[in-house]
Amino acid sequence: MKWIVRMLCLALAGVVIVPGAFAQDTDHAEIGVFANLFRLQATKTNVVGVGGRLSVNVNPYVQLEGEMAYGFDQAFNSNFATTGGAVSVQRSHFRVIDGLFGPKLQTNRGPVRLFVTAKGGFIHFGFGSGAVTPGSFTGEVGGLESDNMNAVFYPGGGAEAFWGPIGLRLDVGDEIYFNNGAHNNLRVAIGPTIRF
Repeated sequence: MKWIVRMLCLALAGVVIVPGAFAQDTDHAEIGVFANLFRLQATKTNVVGVGGRLSVNVNPYVQLEGEMAYGFDQAFNSNFATTGGAVSVQRSHFRVIDGLFGPKLQTNRGPVRLFVTAKGGFIHFGFGSGAVTPGSFTGEVGGLESDNMNAVFYPGGGAEAFWGPIGLRLDVGDEIYFNNGAHNNLRVAIGPTIRF
């Protein structure tokens, strides 16, 4: 899976270089942050986190987009009693990091833009040993080349509403990761974006 991380880094570097090659008069790029909900179907777990994205225009209707999200650790329910059905909540320290890159096809008229996207990338499932701190986050990002890395395909769509250069974006899609077959998972992201 090392090649996935390297390809994503190379693709993100390309996003930084592309604006000069495809310069336009308006709306060269967008940068945004978002709150992320990832519904892991295998365990019926909702993983909530934050992320950031950079989108660069190729033309008024196509953007190249790279994004990364970090899902904070989640608690889970476990049944430890063989009789009586006692349930206790335990801290799992289960965390998710994902990175996606691909094109976004969009309408380019008016303050509201609809879009569809198809991105590829990676997802990393990890189990941290403690609280989420800047040190634990950088340690997990640094350890992305571990065995818990899976390839991802993300088809999705959504809408952006702009008031001048400031906007709000909503994405909904199916984040499909591949590990002994395809696993479909709901992903919803919402957050502010700035175009420049």
